[in-house]
Amino acid sequence: MGRENQSSVSEFLLLGLPIRPEQQGVFFALFLGMYLITVLGNLLILLVISLDPHLHTPMYFFLSHLAFTDITFSSVTTPKMLMNMQTQSQSISYAGCISQVYFFLMLGCLDSFLLTSMAYDRYVAICHPLHYITVMSQSLCFLLVIVSWVLSSASAILHTLLLARLSFCGDNLLSHFFCDLATLLKLSTSDTTVNELFILTVGVVVITLPFACILASYGCIGATILRVPSTKGLYKALSTCGSHLSVVALYYGTIIGLYFFPSSNNSNDKDVIVAILYTLITPMLNPFIYSLRNQDMKGALGNILSRGTFS
Repeated sequence: MGRENQSSVSEFLLLGLPIRPEQQGVFFALFLGMYLITVLGNLLILLVISLDPHLHTPMYFFLSHLAFTDITFSSVTTPKMLMNMQTQSQSISYAGCISQVYFFLMLGCLDSFLLTSMAYDRYVAICHPLHYITVMSQSLCFLLVIVSWVLSSASAILHTLLLARLSFCGDNLLSHFFCDLATLLKLSTSDTTVNELFILTVGVVVITLPFACILASYGCIGATILRVPSTKGLYKALSTCGSHLSVVALYYGTIIGLYFFPSSNNSNDKDVIVAILYTLITPMLNPFIYSLRNQDMKGALGNILSRGTFS
């Protein structure tokens, strides 16, 4: 019976962004430019980290994984959105929609865990500098990344399996530019109580707990920084943490705005706009934040460019 209900809807129609038809061309060019900046900027971070031996440290190991995650996270939704805007085709297959939900959730959770790992790295570096090399060993860094991937994948798989058991009969219009889980649950004709309870439970594990760990880490960092006697040491600590704090504020700020202050049932416009922030704008800004606010990245990029110029 469940399988028959699933096949009752073979595709969904994505209504896209709340913009006028005459503005489609302008927004298409804007979002295409932003997507290209996201991909090229994060690829540049990966290139700089791989080419400069001075950046082969735990912090930049996590940053390289964050850059890769940002590229793939943005690529899950943006190319399909751009294609729909260009071709005026709004359809996405049932299988394509379920796949998009899986990768979107998995990469979104992975972002949260990587930001937490980076916060822990900064906590050890500033609060326990004499033990940094011992604590942040290569094995621990690999373990943190592997655990992040495993937990993110497991969470996304369970979400996807629970979604796949739901029935979608009749209405197949999604008021979004991608297959958003919450929007799909509203569209389902089945009882979604289990799905909603699971979202609440997993949200605590992959969003609330990591965010609390980040706040605790930076609380300890702040207390340590205030005890630094020299202005130079204070500036160096703030410079090191400033980039990461900016990314944390962008990432969790949009999530809090979306899920703690949800829009009314009559309008999804705010949800769609906020989704643009964390699927496209935040990944695009990360390379600028880590390049312009981080002295190590700026120095490494300058060295690479100077070597390329002289060669």
